[in-house]
Amino acid sequence: MKNNVTPKRQDRKSKKWLKIPLSILGILLLVVIVYVAYVFISYNRIADNQAIDANGEALNAAAKTDTEYTAITYNAGFGAYTPDFTFFMDGGTQSWANSKDSVINCTNGYIDVIKHNEADIVCMQEVDRDSTRSYHVDQAQQVIDSLDGVSSTFAVNYHSAFLFYPVYQPHGKSYSGLLTISDMQINGGTRRSLPISEGFSKIVDLDRCYAVNRINVENGKELIVINAHLSAYGTNGDLQQQQLNMLFSDMKEEYEKGNYVICAGDFNHDFTGNSKDAFNKEITEEHSWAAPFPDELIPEHFSKVTDYASGVTVPSCRNCDKPYGPDCFTIIVDGFIVSDNVEPTYTDVIDTGFAYTDHNPVIMKFMLEK
Repeated sequence: MKNNVTPKRQDRKSKKWLKIPLSILGILLLVVIVYVAYVFISYNRIADNQAIDANGEALNAAAKTDTEYTAITYNAGFGAYTPDFTFFMDGGTQSWANSKDSVINCTNGYIDVIKHNEADIVCMQEVDRDSTRSYHVDQAQQVIDSLDGVSSTFAVNYHSAFLFYPVYQPHGKSYSGLLTISDMQINGGTRRSLPISEGFSKIVDLDRCYAVNRINVENGKELIVINAHLSAYGTNGDLQQQQLNMLFSDMKEEYEKGNYVICAGDFNHDFTGNSKDAFNKEITEEHSWAAPFPDELIPEHFSKVTDYASGVTVPSCRNCDKPYGPDCFTIIVDGFIVSDNVEPTYTDVIDTGFAYTDHNPVIMKFMLEK
């Protein structure tokens, strides 16, 4: 029996079927192009030098000299980092916290640490207010509501469009920032926008900033509390140096006015310069955020507070490519830098076992000199 289908008709039929997958591929490509355009068009940096308002009435109207106070710096990790949590940008798999209840429980964990140590000043980073990744829990309000007689400021550090990456669990939209709390009245402050990468990494990294908070001192001066979070992803040494130079310039200016200056936060450097080696003798991982802190950039009259009561024995940060354990890469990246009219009397990294976040808090007791 003869085949009535001519070669030309067969060729036309084959081309017809080929058009279907090509059409699907074209539609998918168009969707990707439109989405990428949406992300970049909707992206906008928060303006520099924005005023930030203080909320709440603090127990004390002003700070006193020759009185010991307690400060804590604590990266909250948006309430996601239980010890088993791994983060996709660190080589792990997760993008969201395990559950809404997990976020609330982790936030309650931070609160317990703050209350137990009777902190007078608290500087927290990566505190979410309305983010997909943390189930829209307002962590800042949860912390504030749990404390009596405090004033607070919140500086937005990250507000992003809905990110469809990673595909299996899109990171979603984010609204996150720096929360500063004190039982001494904060008289508002300023949000400073740090220089960041201009490449694609600006979409996935935070819109980095630091918050300059002002507290009156009984002698007529001001206690300047700076809450800082420097870049970790998509950075290089030059960009990190630009961020530190800007930060130190503001600190120096405040000191020259006669004010007391405390800078607390997550510096995304090996803060002591040797903690990477102290904690990772058998681990050969390298990370851009683990480079030694460039001490040579610290201006005159300022110093890091690294005289830990327990020595360099407790890390303040873990890499989240795997659940927390003895084979995890750990380091000290969090801490305090103070002017020489601020006298540290005690400092240490508090060992929470990374129970509530990928960071351990750092505590410092201090006095303001007359």
